Amino acid sequence: MSTRWYPLYQMGNPQLRIFLPNFFMKLVKPKYSEPPNRVTFEVSMGMSRYDVKNYLEKIYKIPVISVQTRVTPGELKTTAGYVTKEDDYKTAFVVLEKSVNFSFPDLFAAGLKEKEYEKEMKSLEATKREYRKQQERNANRPGLPGWFSF
Repeated sequence: MSTRWYPLYQMGNPQLRIFLPNFFMKLVKPKYSEPPNRVTFEVSMGMSRYDVKNYLEKIYKIPVISVQTRVTPGELKTTAGYVTKEDDYKTAFVVLEKSVNFSFPDLFAAGLKEKEYEKEMKSLEATKREYRKQQERNANRPGLPGWFSF
């Protein structure tokens, strides 16, 4: 259910209203290795385990076996004599069917491709040469900043 206020119904078409949910779900990479059919989400505090299950089944059509939730308290921080507390958040642990395997996407490749690596190294070497050339030009002008050169 949404707690937002929407404009009242008015006669005529089109009805320019958009209904947005107040819930969010953020995929979280687990700290420890988990089975391939288990997924971890950070969800809004208002969501129950039934909401998480229905959300995944109805919108994404993912078969869900079980959902466990845990409320994690925010950290206390002391800064200049003030104590502040970060917001609490809810973590949902979702178990999918055995036939569904989830692997966390690898956003950052383990290494650059060979050609890209060679290109980066050539660029680095050219930058080093330019820097050395500038240093040699200003070697007999001590005390001047680097941006004050010709």
